[in-house]
Amino acid sequence: MAKVNEVYRCNKCGNVVEVKQGGAGDLVCCGENMELLSSQEASAFK
Repeated sequence: MAKVNEVYRCNKCGNVVEVKQGGAGDLVCCGENMELLSSQEASAFK
C-alpha cells in the first residue's frame, strides 16, 4: 500500500514518482513493481 509522500523508482527506466494520495495496490512501471526509496534517497529528487 502506497502512502502519501513516499517516493518510488523504476529500476528499469529510472522513472521516479511521489505519492500524493495513498491507496491499496502496488506501483508498477515497465511491468515490474517500483522500489520504495528511503527518505535519504528520496530527498535527492525533491
